[in-house]
Amino acid sequence: MSNPGDADTTPITGTQELADYLAAGCKPPSAFTIGTEHEAFGFHLDTLAPPSYETVGGKPGINALLRVIEDLEHQTPILDNGNIIGLKSGGASLSLEPGGQFELSGAMFTTLHETKAELDKHIARLKRLGPALGLGFMPLGFHPTATRAQMPFMPKGRYKIMRNYMPKVGTLGLDMMLRTCTVQVNLDFSSEYDMITKMRVAATLQPLATAMFANSPFMEGRPTGFLSNRAQVWTDTDNARAGIPAVFFSRAFGFEAYVEWLLDVPMYFVYRDGIYHDVAGASFRDFMAGRLPGELAGVQATLGDFADHMTTAFPDVRLKRYIETRGADSGSPAMMLAQSAFWTGIFYDAASLAAAAELAANISYEKIMELRAEVPKLGIHTPFRDGTLRSLARDAVVIADQGLRARGNINAEGLDERVYLSPLHHIAAGAPTQAEHWLNRYHNKWDRNITKIFDEAAF
Repeated sequence: MSNPGDADTTPITGTQELADYLAAGCKPPSAFTIGTEHEAFGFHLDTLAPPSYETVGGKPGINALLRVIEDLEHQTPILDNGNIIGLKSGGASLSLEPGGQFELSGAMFTTLHETKAELDKHIARLKRLGPALGLGFMPLGFHPTATRAQMPFMPKGRYKIMRNYMPKVGTLGLDMMLRTCTVQVNLDFSSEYDMITKMRVAATLQPLATAMFANSPFMEGRPTGFLSNRAQVWTDTDNARAGIPAVFFSRAFGFEAYVEWLLDVPMYFVYRDGIYHDVAGASFRDFMAGRLPGELAGVQATLGDFADHMTTAFPDVRLKRYIETRGADSGSPAMMLAQSAFWTGIFYDAASLAAAAELAANISYEKIMELRAEVPKLGIHTPFRDGTLRSLARDAVVIADQGLRARGNINAEGLDERVYLSPLHHIAAGAPTQAEHWLNRYHNKWDRNITKIFDEAAF
């Protein structure tokens, strides 16, 4: 989740201005970049409990790690009411999700080889600095042992508002905040038409992505019956701002149609002078019309407010001045890179994008929603046409592979970016997903001792 405070104080005069704001993200294909964001759960190495924000009982909290990185790497702190809640440096940032999940929002790169180098550096940092603080980190889609009550809340103003609001609009919103981790890829578009094509392809293939990257079969020490419990949580978090909105597939879809949808997504807050004003449930349309209650009545909405509001809509594919694909569980480093490779290969080669668009066009919106409901439980085994989603995976991974081959980006070892798709080729051919791997370990190797996953899944 983004950090607060876009400083653009330009007053909003109408919806077309907001559509133009999104359209300003258009780039020529030669300027396309790749950004990857990924989260991991922290844990105390001795007790396996999630760390708090502050040091408690002599055990360093997650803020201690931020301070160490700040001192050693001279990164710029991100503060919220005096609390360090993140760091930024060189186009990348480190931040904290509500339950202390540690996130790297990576810089924008032109090749996946650079993405890998950034990920390798980040993991090396955690492996080097974490143990000195008694901390380890593991990338899974849902926390395997902690109850909701055992998870800490980070001191970030927007999280307090969300904490109060979530139980009013769904039963699992607090679990989403506290006990899930994801990995997402941020990619560019060249025009409104290009954006529409990519948004529809990505939205159609999100259930497949959820299935291939499923990595959260446990909750509170036991199997849940779901391969992606993270995805199951999203089915009842806040459906007014999540899921796959039908507007993505309407004939009128474009920048303005996305804005119109976003204007009716309930707000969380208005950020002014370092203070989060709770307006949860009001619409941005009301804000633009000066209809917010109390001290915010008549306050002029700005482009900075709109930028903040965009970060509080949670569709499986989110439009900003770039496109975020958001349907995957956090997972192993190889699978994180595979997620970036999959979407890069599809999006950044014209022939591959056209092939993916043709593939997606043959799947109805009703079928997409049906798959989205079934995938958390069945994963890659979800029925699809005459077989399962594995057949769709084979087609989609081949398309991505062809796109990466066409890009022709070679690393120092003489390998192109297709090397990062290897885990998905194996899954498409019949190999187990991460969730199935862990379930096999739990039943056949660990004697159902879930704590073994902390060692095996950790960076």
